[in-house]
Amino acid sequence: MHDLVLKGGRVIDPTNGIDGPADVAFTGGRVAAVGQGLTGREVQDVSGLIVTPGLIDLHTHVYWGGTSLGVEADAYSRQSAITTVADTGSAGPGNFPGFRAHVIDKARVRVLVYLHVSFAGIYAFSPTIMVGEAQDMRLMAVREALAVARANPDVIIGIKVRVGRNASGPSGIQPLDVALDLADRAGLPLMCHIDEPPPTYADVVDRLRPGDVLTHCFRPFPNAPVNGEGRLREAVLRARARGVFFDVGHGMGSFSWDSARKALAAGFVPDTISSDIHAMCIAGPAWDLLRTMTKFLSLGLSLSEVIAATTARAALALRRPELGHLGAGAAGDASVLELAEMPTPLEDVLGEVVDWPQRLVPRGMVIGGRWETL
Repeated sequence: MHDLVLKGGRVIDPTNGIDGPADVAFTGGRVAAVGQGLTGREVQDVSGLIVTPGLIDLHTHVYWGGTSLGVEADAYSRQSAITTVADTGSAGPGNFPGFRAHVIDKARVRVLVYLHVSFAGIYAFSPTIMVGEAQDMRLMAVREALAVARANPDVIIGIKVRVGRNASGPSGIQPLDVALDLADRAGLPLMCHIDEPPPTYADVVDRLRPGDVLTHCFRPFPNAPVNGEGRLREAVLRARARGVFFDVGHGMGSFSWDSARKALAAGFVPDTISSDIHAMCIAGPAWDLLRTMTKFLSLGLSLSEVIAATTARAALALRRPELGHLGAGAAGDASVLELAEMPTPLEDVLGEVVDWPQRLVPRGMVIGGRWETL
């Protein structure tokens, strides 16, 4: 008999080609089986609900109390039934030990980290103080970051850098070059933020390697993925062909309905959907991962595609094969959702609102084989 069974839900597991009614069983903190008529010591009836592998938010900021942009990891995870969050650059090597001791090691949700190449991470991001951490090259701490990454391979899964007029200013694209050198030495993928030019979208993606992540892929003009005629930039196509991941990273300034519509019309679907949740967008326009996923349902992606972008493909970007699927032996995580008939205004970062009749809402989750009602 299994420890826990989620009974009667619609199971959507893109990795294993499952989309239909089934039970999901967990034993010893791992996925044990997906099938019919499974029994367990604890049974949760999830009839009428959607059961997915544990959702992964690939771009978050959860160093609450240690940075001005952080939100509380467990509270946020419950808001969207997320079982894994990737914090993307909140901490650098100078303040990572505090992040690990006070947040990562205490959180119920799994927290993985893209370590910032900047010594103190994103240290001045607030409504009143805004200083791009990559504007001063003296803060690029490659030796220190390499040592911290090598000492914490269980949670540090990549390197983060931010470039653009706001983030790197007079340093231009130089922080990206430094971060790529660090990522290469560490044997880790890089996630790169892009904001307004310079550098250009093309200059950035042309430097990224297979397995690296370009976040804010559907940001608005200027530095949108499409030109004025709505055609995808050639650099975007070259990057995808060599294996660069394109991540949504909604945030407070990085998702435009116009860019998304034009890119999707050109056949360009994001690899991963993430919220870029932080203190300045959790009350809108991003709200959370499920609201961001709902926006892509409104754009015409199927439910299975949206779930794949927040499970299987996110796990691939993280290089964590135990995550993102419900195969036997996988991490014992699952998310239970409802696609509710709930009229919802969906805003982008420019203020355009799309009214949509449905909304994904959280109903429960399993972390490490343990059920949590939401």
